[in-house]
Amino acid sequence: MLPLHAQKVLSLDSCRAMALRNNKQLSVAKFNQEIARYTKKAMATKYLPKVDAVGGYELMSKEISLLNNDQKTALNNLGSNLMSNVEGSLSSMLTALAQNGIVTPAQAQTIGQIAGQLTTPLAQTLNAVGTDIRKAFRSNNRNMMGAAIMVRQPLYMGGAISAGNKMAEINEDLTAHATETSIQNTIYGIDETYWLICSLKQKNELAKNFLSVIQKLDSDVKKMINEGVATRADGLKVSVKVNEAEMMVTQAEDGLSLAKMLLCQQCGLPLDTPILLADEDNVPTTISDLATTGSVAVALDNRPELKMLSDAKDISEQNTRLVRALYLPQIALTGGYLVTNPSVYNGFENKFSGVWNIGILVRVPVWSWQEGSYKIRASKVATSIANLQLEETKELIELQVNQNMFKLKEANKKYVMTQKNVEKAEENLRCANVGFQEGVMTATEVMEAQTAWLQAKTQHIDASIDVRLSETGLKKAMGVLD
Repeated sequence: MLPLHAQKVLSLDSCRAMALRNNKQLSVAKFNQEIARYTKKAMATKYLPKVDAVGGYELMSKEISLLNNDQKTALNNLGSNLMSNVEGSLSSMLTALAQNGIVTPAQAQTIGQIAGQLTTPLAQTLNAVGTDIRKAFRSNNRNMMGAAIMVRQPLYMGGAISAGNKMAEINEDLTAHATETSIQNTIYGIDETYWLICSLKQKNELAKNFLSVIQKLDSDVKKMINEGVATRADGLKVSVKVNEAEMMVTQAEDGLSLAKMLLCQQCGLPLDTPILLADEDNVPTTISDLATTGSVAVALDNRPELKMLSDAKDISEQNTRLVRALYLPQIALTGGYLVTNPSVYNGFENKFSGVWNIGILVRVPVWSWQEGSYKIRASKVATSIANLQLEETKELIELQVNQNMFKLKEANKKYVMTQKNVEKAEENLRCANVGFQEGVMTATEVMEAQTAWLQAKTQHIDASIDVRLSETGLKKAMGVLD
């Protein structure tokens, strides 16, 4: 047995607090609540414009050509071809002039030589101009690069954004109510284990007291056997009772150890932590007046399960709006800046150049074979199911509250009755002990009185603990266990 200062003394409130800090399922519920909160924030961004930046590079095996090979050749030899035609025409004209006697052959030859000297550089110049024109028509798009910044602002999405935000808001409330449910379940579990330990500790002390009493009787009977005023059969009966009492003590100690391990696990403590409960030596001995103040209306206002089902119904209604929005017109404003290389805004240029753009995007569903109508009807049916589940749960909660009120009333009555039984059993045991000492009652009758006393005390402990658990159960049924 550890000294008192080495044990960790825990009250009911401290056990609850540690359990709420360390319960893993409750931590999961709180994480879900955090997820819902971030989801709500993310959904709110649907109202705001979105900005995207994209870029890319492409290597082509061939480039786009606006001119065919014959046209390219013609442009490259533009001056030569043109001057060749001019020289041919000039030669024919000079020959005709010489034949008609307008000019002499010598003059015609001189004029031809002068024209030849002029057409050669002109042909070269025109060839260069043709080459430049051919190059200007070259796309040079084997290496293509582009980048763009795009802005999208939804103007009307059929109510889908508002429905999505409302669903996210309701889902946040739902996870909060789920966390509240986990809190109440955790507290209820702690209370059950806490009062179970108190009950087992009281029963353990009772078993030790019973063992002490029966051992004293065994000692007295052995003395009486030695003096010849009792039989050996009486001694054997008492010895069997001593063995039963020892087994009872062992079972109570084992049960107490296991129950304390369970409480340590629920509180997040090592299982072998030595603990001492504040109420295990002094179980409350008063009845509860909650049986007369309990209310179904309070339960309907506070039960987190009802709030969760109400949230589920609201989410189903918003889902109907969301489905309907998919089949309504949608309008969005778009804008951005596009830059490419090569660019075509000043002919074909092998450099980056860009252009601004702005527009409106409209999507209007025309015909879908009544797919939207069927989906909307299905969503409305799901809402009806959620509403029926909510109404049914209200009825079940009303029944649960009434059951727990009756159970608490019964526990109060049982506590009062067992208290009276303990008083009677103690008086009966006192009379049996006096009678045994006076020699007018047998050891068997004394053991019967002791057994009756043990049973009455055990029932009284169970009744006092049952009052506490029934009160906790009624609070949980009313949704006020916090």
